[in-house]
Amino acid sequence: MFELLGISLVLAALLSINALASMLAATLWRVIDRPTQRWSSHTRARILFAMRVGPPTLALLTVFGLIIPAYLIHEPRSSGEIVSGKLATLAVISMLGVALALWRGLQSWTATRKLLKQWLAGAHPIKVADVEIPAFSIDHPFPVIAVVGLFHPRLFIARKVLDSLSEEELLAALAHESGHLEARDNLRRTLIRACKDMLTIVPCGRSLDRAWAENAEAAADETAATRGSAVALNLASALIEIARMVPAGGRPTMPIASFLLGNEIHGVKGRVRRLLDLAGDRNQRARGTSKYERWLTRSAVLSSLLVVVLVLTQTSALSEMHDAIEQVVRILS
Repeated sequence: MFELLGISLVLAALLSINALASMLAATLWRVIDRPTQRWSSHTRARILFAMRVGPPTLALLTVFGLIIPAYLIHEPRSSGEIVSGKLATLAVISMLGVALALWRGLQSWTATRKLLKQWLAGAHPIKVADVEIPAFSIDHPFPVIAVVGLFHPRLFIARKVLDSLSEEELLAALAHESGHLEARDNLRRTLIRACKDMLTIVPCGRSLDRAWAENAEAAADETAATRGSAVALNLASALIEIARMVPAGGRPTMPIASFLLGNEIHGVKGRVRRLLDLAGDRNQRARGTSKYERWLTRSAVLSSLLVVVLVLTQTSALSEMHDAIEQVVRILS
């Protein structure tokens, strides 16, 4: 019973801390969303990423840094405590969430590999200016411009896109994809999806997922716009041209990739307006991330790490954590 009780407590803690922290993060974003509208999308995307991966990270640190050591050190092996129905229910829900996250992660990985092989089978290597990663042209019903891969990225461009865009529009679109590469957005997208899958059974944080996706695209647009007003205008033109080529009900099929135009087709108008603003505002285009914004984000990360270190180094922390565990067991009994 000692082992079963410990495992149940760990699973219940993972679920409870993650869900509570995710709800708090989502609430905090609603509070700071409007005041940070004038900040760069790069900064907003970084803040949103931290808010999305922070809750499960906090849950893991708490479980492995405090709960497990406190339980192993202070819990008597013959305490007589049992796994109650409430605790068992929380543990089962948590276990299902973790299993679902692993299963969906495996599905996405295998689906990406399968589709990548299909794309490569009919792909033709091409040389594209200012692109350092391998680039290929493919026949595809969707007007694809996408970077695929986490650690060995490849660029895929549909032939219909190559035939339709001007050279200037294509270069602007590739500048957008370079923004995704610099930000490692494929890796961030994978981590965010894993965080979401862990809480599918207890839905929360979806607003953060949508906000991050929107700001990640806007940040890549900003990266392209820093190359000049002409690039921003050409990117806006490319978005309009590609949107016209999207088949009715069409969606990209690659699970893990950064698309120039993906599932946010209905947001093209907003992106075009933003690019026009960037093209006409030299200061806004060059501003990027201000010193204040960098200071704020770095301070938040350092403060969080400091709190974790202080808690873990307190000699009485494990004893107090065990007392808290005992209270939870009594409440759930």
